[in-house]
Amino acid sequence: MLLIKPRDGSPLRRFDFRLLLAGAAVSQIGAQVTLVALPLVAVVELDASPMEAGLLTASETAAFLLVGLVAGAWVDRVRRLPVLLRADVVRALAMASLPLAAWAGALTMTQLYLVALVTGVATVFFDVAHQSYLPTLLPREQLVAGNGALEAARSASQVAGPGLGGGLVQLLGAPFALLADALGYLASALFLRGIRTREAAPAPAAQASLRAQIVEGLAFVFRHPVLRMIACATAVANFFTAMLVAVQTVFLVRVLELAPGAMGLMMSVSAVGGLAGALCAGALARAVGQARVIWLSTVLSGPFALLWPLAGRGAAAIWFALGSAVVFFGAVVYNVAQVSFRQLLCPDELLGRMNATLRFVVWGTMPLGALAGGAIAETAGPRSAVWVCATGILLVPVPLLLSPLRRLRDLPAAPAAATG
Repeated sequence: MLLIKPRDGSPLRRFDFRLLLAGAAVSQIGAQVTLVALPLVAVVELDASPMEAGLLTASETAAFLLVGLVAGAWVDRVRRLPVLLRADVVRALAMASLPLAAWAGALTMTQLYLVALVTGVATVFFDVAHQSYLPTLLPREQLVAGNGALEAARSASQVAGPGLGGGLVQLLGAPFALLADALGYLASALFLRGIRTREAAPAPAAQASLRAQIVEGLAFVFRHPVLRMIACATAVANFFTAMLVAVQTVFLVRVLELAPGAMGLMMSVSAVGGLAGALCAGALARAVGQARVIWLSTVLSGPFALLWPLAGRGAAAIWFALGSAVVFFGAVVYNVAQVSFRQLLCPDELLGRMNATLRFVVWGTMPLGALAGGAIAETAGPRSAVWVCATGILLVPVPLLLSPLRRLRDLPAAPAAATG
């Protein structure tokens, strides 16, 4: 049975989904500016070491280990739209504190770590609620198209945001460029306030103990043979991606000797692949099968990561962008297919816990990867750390190829029953 049913209309025809999409787009542009500006504040303004840069990246993602499972159980107890609004406001206030501290001459690495941690906690609640809220706005047959549109918005921001960030850093300085992120989160909150769809109150059964709900979410994920292997593959991918994120600013600025504007442009060129992946994901899933595209996308794109450490100064820096573009293409196709599968598979009352469990596992590896990347760059040099990242990306398809996905073209359409 085909997972992707014939479309009966575009999700873009739904006003509330357009507001959700607009909020995602503006907040992502700000977040992409921060992707360039925040590590530049550390590396250029505060002269951070590779290990300190790795610790900053770890601080941004540590929240998934600290509160990830609790967030999922809590989100299943409440309406999800208010969670999205509050998370955006918290992130805006936290990011706005950095340019204020820079203006006062009081900015320190400690504040960077704290802001990264606070925004990370808010992001955990936002992301879990966001993925769990989408099925409230869209019928199940439009989830793939809806996730594709959200990925397209995210990928478009990855094209525009880093170049904008690099330009703002050169024009205003890295700390003041972070105002774009704070404004993006505020704009997102305003869009979300306009959504008219009202969620039903959680069922009384959702008031069980947090511990029982967490166990139920863990059981649902790890008893399912496909979800379990998707979790393993994504955890591996995120470990080595976080390693790259932790060292790439040091690598691009101190090894390849790129100016902030050139670094931002490099990352924008890299993100073109992700945008292409978002635009092609639905068609590829229909053409080769949603089960098959999950593993095939990682098998074909992963080897291009080996171009990262081959990059050099001047024109040879383009190898980094080219490798990233192809890897990002595969990653976005993979994400659209597997996230849509998870939303189709899971009963609504378990969506928060399922998404949080997956996030706990797959994002929980990121602070570990960031710390490992910083340690390797500190002791063996940034290029050696990038070689480790690139080699590790080749391991991503292994769990998928060992799963039932390898023998399937499409995924079963019927939602599984909740497990206790």
